[in-house]
Amino acid sequence: MHGRGLRPERWNGGNRLVAANWPGVDPEWSRTLRVRSTSEVDAPGVLRRWHVLDNGAQLSRRGLTPIGTLLCVHGNPTWSYLWRTLVRAGSDPAHPWRVVAVDQLDMGYSERTGTFRRLADRINDLGDLTDALGLEGPVVTVGHDWGGVISSGWALEHPQQVTAVVLTNTAVHHPSDSPLPAALRLALHPAVHRWGTTTSDAFLRVTHSLANPPLPADVGKAFMAPYRGAARRTGVGNFVADIPADPSHPSFPALTRVAEGLRGLKVPALMLWGPTDPIFSDRYLKDLIARLPHADVHRFEGAGHLVGEDRDIATPVFDWLAVHGAKIGGDDSPVAAAPASRHLIQDTEEEKPAFRPLWDSLSELAAGPAKEDIAVAEMASDGSVSHSLSWQQLDRNILDMAEGLRESGVGHGTRVSLMVPPGTDLTVALYACLKLGAVVVVADAGLGTKGMSRAVKGATADFLIGIDKALAAASVLGWPGQRISVKDLPAARRRILGVETSLAALARNGATIRDARRLRNGDELPMDSVDPSAPAAVLFTSGSTGPAKGVLYTHRQLAAMRDTVAATFGIHSGSRLVAGFAPFALLGPALGAVSVTPAMDVTAPRTLTAGALADAVAAIEASVVFASPAALRNVIDTRGDLSRTGLIALENVELLLSAGAPVPEPLLAQVQQLMPGASLHTPYGMTEALPVTDISLEDIRAADADADAGTIAGAGNGVCVGKPVHGARVAVIPLAANGTAPGPNRVTDAGVTGEILISAPHVKEAYDRLWLTQRESASLAGWHRTGDVGHFDAAGRLWVEGRLSHVVTAPGAVVTPVGAEQSIERLDRVRMAAITGVGPSGTQAVVAVVETVPPVPKAGPADPQLAGHVRRAASQAGVEVNAVLVVPTQPTDIRHNAKIDRTRLARWASQVLAGGRPGKP
Repeated sequence: MHGRGLRPERWNGGNRLVAANWPGVDPEWSRTLRVRSTSEVDAPGVLRRWHVLDNGAQLSRRGLTPIGTLLCVHGNPTWSYLWRTLVRAGSDPAHPWRVVAVDQLDMGYSERTGTFRRLADRINDLGDLTDALGLEGPVVTVGHDWGGVISSGWALEHPQQVTAVVLTNTAVHHPSDSPLPAALRLALHPAVHRWGTTTSDAFLRVTHSLANPPLPADVGKAFMAPYRGAARRTGVGNFVADIPADPSHPSFPALTRVAEGLRGLKVPALMLWGPTDPIFSDRYLKDLIARLPHADVHRFEGAGHLVGEDRDIATPVFDWLAVHGAKIGGDDSPVAAAPASRHLIQDTEEEKPAFRPLWDSLSELAAGPAKEDIAVAEMASDGSVSHSLSWQQLDRNILDMAEGLRESGVGHGTRVSLMVPPGTDLTVALYACLKLGAVVVVADAGLGTKGMSRAVKGATADFLIGIDKALAAASVLGWPGQRISVKDLPAARRRILGVETSLAALARNGATIRDARRLRNGDELPMDSVDPSAPAAVLFTSGSTGPAKGVLYTHRQLAAMRDTVAATFGIHSGSRLVAGFAPFALLGPALGAVSVTPAMDVTAPRTLTAGALADAVAAIEASVVFASPAALRNVIDTRGDLSRTGLIALENVELLLSAGAPVPEPLLAQVQQLMPGASLHTPYGMTEALPVTDISLEDIRAADADADAGTIAGAGNGVCVGKPVHGARVAVIPLAANGTAPGPNRVTDAGVTGEILISAPHVKEAYDRLWLTQRESASLAGWHRTGDVGHFDAAGRLWVEGRLSHVVTAPGAVVTPVGAEQSIERLDRVRMAAITGVGPSGTQAVVAVVETVPPVPKAGPADPQLAGHVRRAASQAGVEVNAVLVVPTQPTDIRHNAKIDRTRLARWASQVLAGGRPGKP
């Protein structure tokens, strides 16, 4: 109908709109009904005409009995069209749900009443409608924008019918000491309000422009259609005017009733969020989580206010309904509930080891014979120790800091974002927070400003502890949390950065409190014990395979990580560790190991020089070194600068660990020459599980020899990462012909390539506020799906072949990248190689992109000679390459500087092969 010039209120004489021609809407869903109003703003007994999208009649005609009803309520200035994907999904015979998507009065195609309807009236109106529909339980409310408040209000007034709630980008509370979002302040301004919301269609167009990607033209027209003409936009203006900006607003009491009522709502809840929303930002999500702490949450990175348009929300909604099964659909629900537990390891109580918190050994070391020995040290650029703490000082400083933080409001469940480089300050702050039961949030500055901002805003920390650079970024980019500097700052600087206090001041205050308590009581006030299953940390992934994800760990899982590292590598009390990788620097004290961070930028591993490493080793007579592959490359490149003293120091290292990306055997061989007394190990792991497997240089050489000789089935095609570490199990889900790992079968047979699965006590608890991602990663109960692909050989060793998302589906073959890349990298002219696919799935061309030695001046097709060598090398690994391109440097992830960004390369290669200008990948 729309686009044909028909008036939107034209009816067929019955209860349906004429030729409802809205993209994605079945005309059978559109209906109207007369509803007797009980609202105080209406005359007694008046009938109001409502328009709804309702698939109930369609389900009945098809002989389908709905599991329950989704009651979907739009906000301003949308209408029931917003929920069309849910209506369609509810019509699927596999999971039939009646979906009723309403047009609120004065909105969409419902009646223009000529009255000003406030929040309480609209909640009452919705009750009138559901009474007229004869809606009975089970009902799941679904709301967006102000529809979230209204649907929640209805849910609180109909507790016998409501079995679950779903919320998308909405808010039920706004702090009185904080201004409304700028867009709403502008819309409410007297000089703008009427013109912007009613006289013109500016408010609608601005709202629709928030879609990412932009709305298709026909969808945009459908959203605009009910609001053509100022007379039909009165409700839009009234909705804006009814925003309770402060406690004096007439709708403030109703909003407060809903906000406080949600705290007592115990039914399952799901929140789907677009974090780029300039109106309902993550701070409103944080408030909702505090009111519904049991809710499942998924943030769609890159999505905004119109999250249901930006992303597919129907799939997660109906997946979620299926997970909760009878709990939502009623006792007679035919939906089989999936395991609801988030825990990946389903141990019995007898199987669980006795819990020792991460900091368990610190007090013993502080009181033991080594109490005056160095525990944590920092290196200066001149090779000297710039600062250090003994075990006794470390324990005392942690207790002082914990007391100071507790006095400032940090406690159980408080989120604290730590933006401090590895060293004494970070160690003290981290362990103090953990002792208090706070959740530490750690996002690597190597993510870059954009990636860091996404991570920090998504985690919505209550406190942000940072160095000057981080605090300045927080001020400019609006990062959440009360700000705490590391050192004392001048008053003017504090005001500019919005800093409330410093770690130094908190430590002094904590020490004063502890001293006073000892004088009064003669003893310490013990820290509250922590729940082993309580959240302890959110650690962000590298961002090398998409936006960085927050990985949630409990206290038990952090302790299990410590115990796994200790048992696997023999790192224990008395060990001396040089950590060029932040997680190991922080684990050092928990292991009882003396820890030092070399003079380097830990967010840029390539900044570690051989001299800086040798100085750190010499400073504590280190026995263990941890450094990433990128760091080791630069150590080898700068080894010519080593002094005789530095060479001797490195000769005394007993164990070297390197992880974060595959470590080529030639690089390890060069490192072995530099550290002849060290056992070189390259553990395989990830932020979600560190470590998973381990292998030594000797075992790598043995595995390569087995592959060359063909004596061990399955040996070859990838990077051999060894056998599972202490307490871990590993398996694979075989790949299908389309390059996916559909499961659920898991195998350990030699030579079967599939997605790698991990089961271990130290595997993450969940992805933070990424319910859908977590569900996918834990679809096999007790196992974490890594997204990596690989296989076992007959000796039980795991070979990693790449990422599942990087698998190339060529005609008649599934190609994993790593084996061919390794073969190509053996060529003299090649420094790094990447295999990627171009074209539709199933018919992809296999493209090799190589970084040459010396580097080529510009990117583009390889010369015929090099291309021939590359093709022959790849064919030796069983891969037929269709095209060879060269680049001056491979695009790598910004955290480890070692993982090639194959997705980015694929986009670039597609442009080049299509005849576009090569440019920079």
